Amino acid sequence: MSLLLSVSQLRGPILSQLRSSTSIFIRKMSSIEQFKQSPHKLLVIPGPIEVSDEVLFANAHPSMSHVSPDFIPVFGDCVRMMRTVVDTAEGQPFLIAGSGTLGWDQVASNLVEPGENALVLHSGYFGDSFADCLETYGANVDQLKAEIGAAVSQEAVADALKKKKYKLLTFTHVDTSTAVLSDAKAIVETVRRVSPETLVALDGVCSVASEEIHMDQWDVDVIIAASQKGLGTPPGLSILVASTRAIKVFNSRKSRPSSYYSSWKKWLPIMKAYESGKPSYFATPPVNLIYAFHVSLSAITKSAPSLAERYELHREASRRIKTAAKDLGLKQVPLDPAFAATGMTALWYPDGLGAGDILPRLAKKGIIAAGGLHVETKDKYFRIGHMGITAVEKTRGDVDTVIKALKETLAEAAAEK
Repeated sequence: MSLLLSVSQLRGPILSQLRSSTSIFIRKMSSIEQFKQSPHKLLVIPGPIEVSDEVLFANAHPSMSHVSPDFIPVFGDCVRMMRTVVDTAEGQPFLIAGSGTLGWDQVASNLVEPGENALVLHSGYFGDSFADCLETYGANVDQLKAEIGAAVSQEAVADALKKKKYKLLTFTHVDTSTAVLSDAKAIVETVRRVSPETLVALDGVCSVASEEIHMDQWDVDVIIAASQKGLGTPPGLSILVASTRAIKVFNSRKSRPSSYYSSWKKWLPIMKAYESGKPSYFATPPVNLIYAFHVSLSAITKSAPSLAERYELHREASRRIKTAAKDLGLKQVPLDPAFAATGMTALWYPDGLGAGDILPRLAKKGIIAAGGLHVETKDKYFRIGHMGITAVEKTRGDVDTVIKALKETLAEAAAEK
């Protein structure tokens, strides 16, 4: 029977058989022990990433009221576990339906008032985007731009802070367009030494849960994240953690927040209510996604391997991918290993080869990698993500699969040329 038949075309015994089969399937799938996600190509772009069967199964939770007594503790537990992920005792997490981009809007609309100065450290595509967002909300923005493959130096940061008073400094911890890792600890130290009252916002969308972060120890004011990268959950959840200093600055602002949906005046009571076990409402949270997020966060913060061990497993996966690439004659976009991200790798195409030679061949071998993103060089390099279960669960063999496919692809492409 053709699978293209519509339900309206089914009659008699066929419809009864379909109903019976569906019922049996649903009963079998009611247990995670029997659930396996469909076969698919290995997704190793720098996000979204592969998610576990347990997380995907949780995302299929029956529809649930966002103020249900069953859901409230799940949401509250997610708030608490996010503190563990970024290593903060007092930071205030915000979990809001949206992409990581919504984190920029939260920072720009809640912490900077029109006419105030913001300094953006630019290590790739996402520096421009964050700057654009801040300007949209009325900030006066300056950028410090590093050359492609490098991070802004601490000397440049200090010089800029001495010349002008900035309400906020932002930087992309790992810029997904270049795989450049900025030294978060050093940046904050420089700010506190030169301009201690300046708030520091870390865009960690491509770093949280794959790069080591210590929010309190490093004295970071804001950490932005999203569900679909190192946090190992499908896309759709904007995650932000604000320090007590940032919340005080927000509470002392002279004008009302310049966004309605992003306003912490709306969301702060919601987060506090759920964490205290009480229902509250401003806008409907992504209930099913929160269930999935809870499963992933529980694996990250409450199960083996520990968070510290997960960081080391990410470093190991990164070393293996980068070493294999070097052995194949490929050069990284980051100019110095000190600037290279742990959760992803960006590689220049070999001389004479381009995206059409590499990416389709990888796809035929079951590997989905990403092309370039930086506007100036996007056709000259490609990117591989190795975050979450791809790095942590060695039994999956994802890193081995990627390395094998990359070797075969380069050999085939070179032979054809």
